[in-house]
Amino acid sequence: MAGTDTAGALVALPPARERVGNSEFTELARVIRGTGLLRRRYGYYWTKLSLVPLAFAVTIGGFIWIGDSWWQMFTAVWFAFLFTQTAFLGHDAAHRQIFRSGRWNDWISLILGGFVGMSYGWWQHKHTRHHANPNQLGSDPDIELPVVAFTPEQATRHRSPLMRWIMAHQGAFFFPILLLEGLSLHASSVHRVFARERLPHRPVEIAFLAVRIVGYLALVFLVLSPDKAAVFLAIQLGLFGLYMGASFAPNHKGMPIVPKDVRLDFLRRQVLMSRNVRGSRALDFVMGGLNYQIEHHLFPSMPRPHLRRAASIIAEYCHEHDVPYTQTTLWQSYAIVLRYINRVGLGERDPFECPLVAQRASI
Repeated sequence: MAGTDTAGALVALPPARERVGNSEFTELARVIRGTGLLRRRYGYYWTKLSLVPLAFAVTIGGFIWIGDSWWQMFTAVWFAFLFTQTAFLGHDAAHRQIFRSGRWNDWISLILGGFVGMSYGWWQHKHTRHHANPNQLGSDPDIELPVVAFTPEQATRHRSPLMRWIMAHQGAFFFPILLLEGLSLHASSVHRVFARERLPHRPVEIAFLAVRIVGYLALVFLVLSPDKAAVFLAIQLGLFGLYMGASFAPNHKGMPIVPKDVRLDFLRRQVLMSRNVRGSRALDFVMGGLNYQIEHHLFPSMPRPHLRRAASIIAEYCHEHDVPYTQTTLWQSYAIVLRYINRVGLGERDPFECPLVAQRASI
C-alpha cells in the first residue's frame, strides 16, 4: 500500500486475530530465510569497518594541514557526514547485522560509538524499547520527547503560554530543533555513563567518551582560533544532529499511535507503525538503510545490503494478507511528519484514519 498517510489511536485485535497474525509472520520469516537474506555480509562490513579509521585519519590530517582558516567550515560539514555514517554502522552492529557473535557486535558498537561520541549502553537501552513497541504510548521513548508533542495530550500538558504557543507551531520549529540533536546525543550519553543505573562496560564507555569529546575539542581549539572554533563546532554539531534527525524522523513520525493497553501481533505492530522511504541506491547509502524501516523492524538482524531486495518480497506479502504497507518519497514523508505534528500541536484528536479501523469491520 504505497503513499498511505495515517495516524491516530489503534484498536485492539481480538485474540484469534492476534494468533493469525503471529502465524502470518512465521510464514513470512520462513520465506525470508529461504531467500538467504539473513546471511552475513562480511566482505561488505569489513570494507566499511576498515574505511572508518582511515577516513578519520585522513580527515584529521587534512584538518591539521589546512590550519586556522575559514575554509575549515567545509571540513565541519564533512565531519558531520562522517560522524553520522559511522553512527549508522554502529546501529548495524548493535542489531547483530555484522557478526554472528553478540560479543563482537557489542564491541564494534562500543568502538564506533566512541568515534561518534555516543554511549552504546544509553542508545541500546533506548532503542530496544523503541523496537519492542514502536509508537506505543508509555513504551516507546521516541514519542516521549520534551520539545515535540506527538499526541494532543502531550501538546496540552504545558501550562506556560509560551510553551503552548510553541506547541501550536511546532511544525515550524521541528527541523531547527534537530540542529540541537547532536549536542543532546552527547549530553545524554555523558549523563548515562555517570548515572547510577546498571551499564555494562561503564569504564570503557567513560574512557571512549572522554577521549572522543575532550580530544576532539582540544584538536579544534589547538588548530583554530576561538572564533573559528566556535563556528566550526556549531556547524558540525548542528549538521550532525540535523542529519541524524532527518534520517530517523521519516520512519515512524506521523504513523499511528498505539494506546498503552492495546496488543497487536508482531507483524502488524511493526508494519503498521513504520514507513518506508523509496528511492535510489544513493538514498539507501545516505540514509544508512533506515529508509527500509519496515524490513528493519521485522528483521532487525538483516544486513543492510539485503534490505532493498527484502522490501519487494515483504511489500507483496503484506498486500496478499491485507496488511497496509506504507512507503513514500523522502519529501512526502517530511510533509506528512510536519502536517501531523502541526495538527497535534493544535490539539486535534485522531487527525488521520487508523488503518486498523477498516480491518476491524471485517473481523
